[in-house]
Amino acid sequence: MTPRTAPLARRAAPRITAIVPLEQTQDTSAPRAPRTMFWRELAAVLVLGTALTVFFAFPIASRIGGVGRVDKADGQWSIWVVSWVARALVLDPAHLFDANIFYPHRGTLAYSESNLGAGLMAAPVYWATRNPYAAHNSVILLAFVLSATGMYFLVRYLAGDRRAAAISAIAFAFCPFVFAHLPHIQLELTAGLPFTMLAFHRLADRPSPQRGAALGAVMAAQALCCGYYGVFAILLVGYAVFVVAAMRSLWRQRDYWSAIAVAAVVAIVLVLPAFLPYIALQQTTGFHRTLLESRRYSAHVSAYLASSSLAHAWMLRFLPPWREVAFPGFVAATLGIAGFWLARRFRRGEIVVLYGGAAILAFWASFGPVAGLYTVLYTTVPLFSWMRAPARFGLLVDFGLAVLAGGGLAVLFARHRRPNLIFAILAVAVVAELWVPFSWPKALPVEPAYRVLASQPFGPLIEMPFFERRMFYPRHAGYMLASTSHWMPLVNGYSDYFPPEFRGKASVLSPFPLPEAFRLLEREHVRYAMFHLNAYDEKTRNALRLRLDEFAPYLRPLYADTDVRLYEIIGSPTGE
Repeated sequence: MTPRTAPLARRAAPRITAIVPLEQTQDTSAPRAPRTMFWRELAAVLVLGTALTVFFAFPIASRIGGVGRVDKADGQWSIWVVSWVARALVLDPAHLFDANIFYPHRGTLAYSESNLGAGLMAAPVYWATRNPYAAHNSVILLAFVLSATGMYFLVRYLAGDRRAAAISAIAFAFCPFVFAHLPHIQLELTAGLPFTMLAFHRLADRPSPQRGAALGAVMAAQALCCGYYGVFAILLVGYAVFVVAAMRSLWRQRDYWSAIAVAAVVAIVLVLPAFLPYIALQQTTGFHRTLLESRRYSAHVSAYLASSSLAHAWMLRFLPPWREVAFPGFVAATLGIAGFWLARRFRRGEIVVLYGGAAILAFWASFGPVAGLYTVLYTTVPLFSWMRAPARFGLLVDFGLAVLAGGGLAVLFARHRRPNLIFAILAVAVVAELWVPFSWPKALPVEPAYRVLASQPFGPLIEMPFFERRMFYPRHAGYMLASTSHWMPLVNGYSDYFPPEFRGKASVLSPFPLPEAFRLLEREHVRYAMFHLNAYDEKTRNALRLRLDEFAPYLRPLYADTDVRLYEIIGSPTGE
């Protein structure tokens, strides 16, 4: 990220409100055309953003196809969902939401975050490698680069200083929040927030239908990447629309409101097809999140001191229990507060009210129903019925502080005699403070039984043991991850929502093979059964072997070793 400051910034305090178009902040002393300069700057940002991503996420970047969070159910689910979407978008987009879980149910991708954006980004890698780990990890790495790029150009647009933009980009893109959520692929896709606000500022400075459409498209992209962040983008833009209208007296400016209307229409049109399955699910099942659930996933004060970085590890033992990691780091927090103060001092009220106000409101909402604001939002914004984790508003606090930090740094760099030295010190400090030491388990090898299954005719599969107790439901995610090697429909499943009959079905299927379980599987035309003998305790495993021998006439062996047995179900005790 090129540490060059525009000549204007050396002569006067830089603008830290959204009224200076990016193209007007280019270095006019250079002979190159502004468009050429922009592409060069973009290339530099992408290259340096990639280098920083490799540094921060080296365990992933160095073995992109060989590691994954296979030790966590959410991590297994993330790898599965990215690969499912990447595959279905190409092979069968009409049935994209009919994911291969909870067979024979349809529309099961809507049982949790669809991750359409992540799947789309992963598609080239998935189809080039057919490696679900490489597909998933490529999205994580790309998410870091895009987030840094988005924040850089947002602050560059607002403050007109490349160095300030670089510091803000690092502080936001690599904040502890995203490292704490590496098993949740959708929560890594933060880039839409800065890109959304950049599109909004461009619209506010020069309203037009084209810029309205651009804003709507970016908001839709963020919603398709992460439902939570899509709601955050809506709230940010909604808040910004009225702040800017009030502070610039735009209430009667038709072009401004027309462009906002275009943005809203474009966003709705682009998102609605992907949202319809969720509406159908809610209408048919009544599925929604309650305020009681939100209490459990609300922030505690300690969340704003908890961090995943090595530099902050010493603080953790002094903190009360926390559920979320929302501490942005000492450098980002200090610079953000200083930027808030400097913006007020230099009469840049819009930046204070917009980003300072957004950070304060997000901080308030993160504490959930007990603090009041979240309850108001829950009762007035229909989308909140899908959300249960108010603590994730902590990301918006980090976002607001990063933008304010850029505004403050632009003032500092413009008035300091050695701005490049200050920039270098701060860049090293923020990188060192935010570095997170982590390692991921090796990718699970594809078991021979799954290779045999992949060569069989298409048909539904039940994997055993079929975990029937709710506390063990996450173990079904391992079967989902394994299904990326064969893509047969699974009776098993793990998601945010479980079909109402899942628990009752599990109690019938868990002792399979027994006549009642055979009858259920026959009704649903389940064709294959795989038994992981090493997942049973010794007593249950011995009883299972006896049942397999008893019902051998109805199970045709396809594969067997000491740990795994694969059968085709060829009949039923009730069929005679």
